Amino acid sequence: MGSASHQAATAAYQHAGFFNGFLQGYNTMDALAGLAFGVTVVTAVRQLGKTRPSSNAKVTAKAGVFATSMIGFIYVVLIWLGATTLANYKVSADGGVAFNQLVTYYLGGIGHALLATLITVTCLTTAVGLVAAFAQDFHKHFPKVSYHTWLALTCFASFFTANFGLDQIILWSTPMLMFLYPFAMVLILLSVFSPFFNRDPLVYALVVGFTTVPALLDMVAAFPPVVSQSAFGQALGAFQHNVLPFANLGMDWVAPAVVGVVLGLGLHFLRPAFARSGQTTSEHVSK
Repeated sequence: MGSASHQAATAAYQHAGFFNGFLQGYNTMDALAGLAFGVTVVTAVRQLGKTRPSSNAKVTAKAGVFATSMIGFIYVVLIWLGATTLANYKVSADGGVAFNQLVTYYLGGIGHALLATLITVTCLTTAVGLVAAFAQDFHKHFPKVSYHTWLALTCFASFFTANFGLDQIILWSTPMLMFLYPFAMVLILLSVFSPFFNRDPLVYALVVGFTTVPALLDMVAAFPPVVSQSAFGQALGAFQHNVLPFANLGMDWVAPAVVGVVLGLGLHFLRPAFARSGQTTSEHVSK
């Protein structure tokens, strides 16, 4: 349809494009889903015979790298295709509209059937995995309710919510995503590096605790104007941008999280020294 390199970047991506894309990625909910989905994947790998944690992690990591690489390649192609459409179509706020325009241009009516089939298959596999992971996780934490009951409740809630439409779902979910995603980011990173501090709960508690304040501020800023533009919302927004670094990029949770990491690791590694010192002091007193 045209040359992607000759299309002007939209306003949101002319400055700090990486961070804007990072924040837009919140709406995919991939990181949040991964926290629950990971349990299902690890369980499936264990059932294949990889019962040792090291072998299980190795297989899971290989599968993750392969899948991420393939998805990344597909995304790059989609980005290029989307950029070439700008020569013929206006920027669309809905990816579904852009997809529809794309297949209509190249394949006509056949493209509509192909797109419907692809979206059904890809969304169905994700939906099955997510509802299974959700039911499995909640049954583990609330065993009085059976797995099949959680599965039925999740399917019904998902079906009911989906009928409100994507735009409405994003509008409702954005404040909660802005609140939850900083926690998801720090928990994922802490889990990856947890062997270095023996999964010390103190490190987790401090990092999550320091992340809570910016996460709450991000949630208030993402609320509809009746809240975010109120006197209360504007006061919190002014505090957020004046006090927290990177707030203008939407990454104000990074600095507090780093502070929590430094304090948590410091206490983790100094605690044995304090314990030995206290033990030596008590021995002297007893003597």
